[in-house]
Amino acid sequence: MGWLEAVVLGAVQGLTEFLPVSSTAHLSLVGRLFFGGHDPGASFSAVIQLGTNLAVLLYFWGDIVRIVKAWALSLVGKVPRSDPDARLGWFVILGSIPIGVLGLLFQNQIETSLRNLWVTVAMLAGVGVVLWIADRYAATHSTKTIDTLTLPDAIVYGLCQATALIPGVSRSGGTIAGGLFLGYTRAAAARYSFLLSLPAIWISGLYQLKGLDTAGVTWGPTIVATLIAFVVGFAVIAWLLRFISTHDFRPFVIYRWALALAVAGLLLGGVLAPVGT
Repeated sequence: MGWLEAVVLGAVQGLTEFLPVSSTAHLSLVGRLFFGGHDPGASFSAVIQLGTNLAVLLYFWGDIVRIVKAWALSLVGKVPRSDPDARLGWFVILGSIPIGVLGLLFQNQIETSLRNLWVTVAMLAGVGVVLWIADRYAATHSTKTIDTLTLPDAIVYGLCQATALIPGVSRSGGTIAGGLFLGYTRAAAARYSFLLSLPAIWISGLYQLKGLDTAGVTWGPTIVATLIAFVVGFAVIAWLLRFISTHDFRPFVIYRWALALAVAGLLLGGVLAPVGT
């Protein structure tokens, strides 16, 4: 991987990781369109996600410390287990289990057959429809906040996050749509989506690091891509939380549909191959 490719892909990761548009799909598309048909691959995607996950960690540092402290103290009885922050700690742990289990069970398919661009097209369009319906539903039914999160809702959130194992779904898109259908406000759904991403993305990135063929990795560009993803991702988190306080998710829905149509056209025209090299 060259330096230019690393800079571009790092910026793409940072821009798209937290928006409901699928960072995996964008990394794959940009790599294939502008870098000789090369698909960056699931391992590279997982590694540079550590940069955007670090952005979440720092942006929500105060919340994370408070939640972890309450959760730890609840284990020894110094904080009631009914405490909202202690319960949230348990919910994040439980909600991370589905994506971890399914990721291991279907790792081969995730890294091979599911990276077919026709799958990406279907997911971009289909999840766009789901997000649009969820957003319309939220306009009249969203009243819940994170403090009111329940165990059944946490499990549903976790299952929604697990759908992001399919390129084109979008982790944030899946979890936010699920939260909106459950009756959570846009701000609450997005905020919990960020918190829930922490265990899944850290574990995934570290696992992929362990399994990388270091002889074939250009570590300099990969580290640069990760750092760029961190900086851009931090800015995107701040922007998105401000944006959804006064706007709905319609722009992202329209973007998903437009991108799905564009990619389908490129595939049908022979500009893109369904499977990258």
